[in-house]
Amino acid sequence: MALTLAGSIARMGDETNPAALVEHREEWRERAARLLADVRDAFRSQTGFPLASFDHIGSTAVPGLPAKPFVDLQVRISPLPNEDDLRGLLEPLGYVRARGSRPDSPGVDNDTPRGSMVADAAVWEKQLYWHEGGQAILHVRRRDSPWGLYTVWFRDWLRSEPDARRRYSGFKRRLSAEQIGKTDYDDYTVAKTAFFDEVQTEFEQWVAARDQITHDR
Repeated sequence: MALTLAGSIARMGDETNPAALVEHREEWRERAARLLADVRDAFRSQTGFPLASFDHIGSTAVPGLPAKPFVDLQVRISPLPNEDDLRGLLEPLGYVRARGSRPDSPGVDNDTPRGSMVADAAVWEKQLYWHEGGQAILHVRRRDSPWGLYTVWFRDWLRSEPDARRRYSGFKRRLSAEQIGKTDYDDYTVAKTAFFDEVQTEFEQWVAARDQITHDR
């Protein structure tokens, strides 16, 4: 079974704005932790699956940021299991294979190469799942995907840098207001990458400095 995210997510917010934002909610952290624990247990119960990392990513993972009211979760695993195996593992938990609002919806089955890391084209492959009851999107990426690392680095940078949070919050609010009257939020998703690209060097340098301090201790 597969569905488009547009149909499910459109019911969650302002009918006039598919990219409507709400103020940060503490329950997002708790909901993400609960959902990730179930996914982690499912993966670890299958001896045929390799080791994986499990992350709460996106704006709902950053206290103080406004966000669309569903949580983004991530599994990083190598090799990436085939779709049948993943669906067999995730569907009993309530996840269904998801497609985008449009045929060219961003980031559904492949991420867009970006950043300073040089990687083979195959590492950008991913799969996307939707959990209706948990109001959650699950991104399943290869463990060696640069995007998988970038999402975590970007989250940690925003958590640690108040000025970065303010800049991103203002950008998101302005961008959300531009989506009023549209039928889906694909334009919002695409446009957000402009901010990501603008600050990519900043958060990569921040991560390098953080890791150096940790190494020197």
